[in-house]
Amino acid sequence: MAVSSHLSCFSHLPSLSSTHSTLSPPSYLPLPSSLRTPRSQKTFKIRAAGGDLLGDFGARDPFPAEIESGFGEKVLGFSSTEHKILIPNLSALSLSQQECGPVSPLQPPISREDAQKLLKKVVGWRLLDEQEGLRLQCLWKLRDFKCGVDLINRIHEVVEVTGHFPNLHLEQPNQVRAELWTASIGGLSMNDFIVAAKIDQIKTSDLVPKKMRVWA
Repeated sequence: MAVSSHLSCFSHLPSLSSTHSTLSPPSYLPLPSSLRTPRSQKTFKIRAAGGDLLGDFGARDPFPAEIESGFGEKVLGFSSTEHKILIPNLSALSLSQQECGPVSPLQPPISREDAQKLLKKVVGWRLLDEQEGLRLQCLWKLRDFKCGVDLINRIHEVVEVTGHFPNLHLEQPNQVRAELWTASIGGLSMNDFIVAAKIDQIKTSDLVPKKMRVWA
């Protein structure tokens, strides 16, 4: 009798199954109309001339509330920033990339001090102090006479477009000597160093004597 009286205390509560069946899903407050995004503004697609889709970029227009907040002014950077593509000047280019220019007879030749500095930018050349002025000279030791002729032809192909020609000498059976100077000013000009640098770019590994390997 005591047990039944305790159970009767819970008789007015709904059963567990009935509780689940009567619960409704939680309701949410609707967003303000100012924060709603029209469907047409959620995404946009770009069509090519043939009508093919190039992809969905998922872009949208800013909300009115975002515009009013001035969020664009808080972004780092300035819309008025000017971007320029700078073309390197002649001083930034290597000598082999520069082009020979006209030389006035009134132009003074390069001084020895400046010539020594420019000499570090070319390989295998040396300064000659002749009576007519400074000159550049380079010597090549080759395998044979035919290799000497081949080197002279290669040098001619390189310097022909520059309009500034070195003096070339095929000496002995296997030596080529090249000298550069600007006769109109009685010494060296920048053209001489430019041509020397272009000659340095010529491949000569197949013309020089092969090194003898010494076995221990």
